Amino acid sequence: MNKHRLAIVVPCYKEELVLHETTSRLTQVLDDLVRDDLIATNSYILYVNDGSTDNTWNIISELHEANKYVNGVNLAGNVGHQNALVAGLSSAVENCDMAISIDADLQDDVNAIREMVVKYYEGCDIVYGVRQSRQTDTWFKRTTALGFYSLMKSMGVKSVYNHADYRLMSQRALRQLLRYRERNLFLRGMVPTIGYKTDCVYYDRAERFAGESKYPLKKMISFAFDGITSFSVKPVHMVLYFGIVFLIVSFSIFCFVMYSLFRGNAVPGWTSLMLSVWFCSGCILLGLGVVGEYVGKIYVEVKDRPRFNIERVLMHEE
Repeated sequence: MNKHRLAIVVPCYKEELVLHETTSRLTQVLDDLVRDDLIATNSYILYVNDGSTDNTWNIISELHEANKYVNGVNLAGNVGHQNALVAGLSSAVENCDMAISIDADLQDDVNAIREMVVKYYEGCDIVYGVRQSRQTDTWFKRTTALGFYSLMKSMGVKSVYNHADYRLMSQRALRQLLRYRERNLFLRGMVPTIGYKTDCVYYDRAERFAGESKYPLKKMISFAFDGITSFSVKPVHMVLYFGIVFLIVSFSIFCFVMYSLFRGNAVPGWTSLMLSVWFCSGCILLGLGVVGEYVGKIYVEVKDRPRFNIERVLMHEE
C-alpha cells in the first residue's frame, strides 16, 4: 500500500489544561498507524491557536520542540472556531494527502481515526465522525439538538445528524472546500455540498478531559442561526407567508366588523385595537429583523475581508 500523509488539525482556544494529554493520545494514534503502515512517517498534528490569552501557544511551541509530530499555527487574533479550523486546513492542504479535524477537548474518540483512515483507502474522500447517541447530554441539550437538526432539514440544509466537525477529508475535497469564500462559515453544512464519496464512522462521545466548553448556550444559538441563514432563504419566504396570513386575518376582521355594524352591536373596543396594533407591529418587526439579518450578511460578504491572519507557523522540516 502506498502510504499517504495524514494531518490532524486541532483548533485551540484557551486549551492549556488539555494540550499535553491531547498530544499524548494523538501521538499514540499516529505511532500505531505508522507502525501498521497505514500512514506516512511524516504525518503530523497541527495545532491552531485561535488568539488564546492563556498559555496555549507557549505550550504548543514547547510540544513542537519535544515531539516530532507536533506543528503549530498561531493566529494574530481570535477569529472563532470555524475560521480557525479553516486556517488550519488551508495551512495543511499542500502538506498532506488527507486531513482530520478534531477538537482539543478529547470528547471525540481518537480511536475512530484508524477507521476513518481505512475508509479513506477504500475510496472515501470525506468520512464523518458521528456520535452513536447523546446519552451523556442533558435532556435540554438532547432536545435542542434534535430540534436543530430537524429545523435544518426542514429548511433544506444538508447536514449529517449528530455530526459536528470531527471528519476526515482527502486533499482534493479540502481544495474544493477552500474554494468556498463566504465569511459566515457553517462547515457541517458546507462539506456535504462538496460531493465525492462519503461514509460515516460512529463513536461514543466522552466528557471533557479538563477545562470549560467554548460553546455556551448563547454561542450555540448564534451558531445555529448562522447555519440556517447561510444555507436557506426559507425564513425570507416565511415573511411573505406571514404577510398573506395577516391579509386573510384582516379581511376576516373586516367582515366581522361589517356584520357587527348591520347587527347594531359595534362597540368601540380599546383592548382589541391595542392587541391588534401590538401583534401586527411585532410581526412586522420580526419580518424586518429576518430580512435585515440577510442584508447584514450580504454587507459582510461583499467586503471580502480576510477571514484570519496567520502570525506564525511552526513546521518540522521534511
